[in-house]
Amino acid sequence: MNTSKKKKIDSRIWELDALRGFMILCVIVVHTLFDIEAFFDIDYPAFYIFIKNNGGILFVVLSGICATLGTKTFKRGLFVFGAGMLVTIVTFGLYYFGIMHKSVIISFGVLHLLGICMMIYPVMKQLPNITIGILGVLVIILGYCITGMHSDIPFSYIIGIPSVDYAAGDWFPLVPFAGWFFIGIFLGNILYKKKQSLFPNAPKDFFIIRFFRWCGVYSLYIYLIHQPIVFGLVFLFLYR
Repeated sequence: MNTSKKKKIDSRIWELDALRGFMILCVIVVHTLFDIEAFFDIDYPAFYIFIKNNGGILFVVLSGICATLGTKTFKRGLFVFGAGMLVTIVTFGLYYFGIMHKSVIISFGVLHLLGICMMIYPVMKQLPNITIGILGVLVIILGYCITGMHSDIPFSYIIGIPSVDYAAGDWFPLVPFAGWFFIGIFLGNILYKKKQSLFPNAPKDFFIIRFFRWCGVYSLYIYLIHQPIVFGLVFLFLYR
């Protein structure tokens, strides 16, 4: 690792990068199992179900915490949302050319959600922190209230009300997930008010932790490139 990259990693709050890195590796495992299931019927292990049901929430909360530490949040949000639209185009292409089922299309996934949340963060941070926390709870509660509702209004899936036949490989509607991002902002303003690590004396340079940290720093790029690589490897392994 060159000196500039090492300084970039060392200047960040290590536990947040390490946790993000660990979670992105969990995403890779989950997507690998998902790709295998596209070819064979398999019984998903318990950890897959847990990560699938809860991992997204933890990742969004973590992203909200990190938003309180960065600068140029709107610009970064535009970039992340653009990455989400790239995923939409690629997954639609897989469906359009008959390679995958319609459910592979990611029309509003985690990158779309985080991009929008990051773009509205400059407005959110002007509010009292307790207000941000209350808004987060209310949006989450609203999400539970609209669970099971359907609508034929175009793009209503963005706010958490899909059509009856809506299917997606990755779906993170604003309601309730923006609420979890707001909760992350609330926690970040409390836990990282000084913008310093909560565990400065921990063994952050232990090779496993450092690997997680590296993955956390480059999690967006790992997310974008891992799925075609994983799908290709699974396909080659099963049909070699």
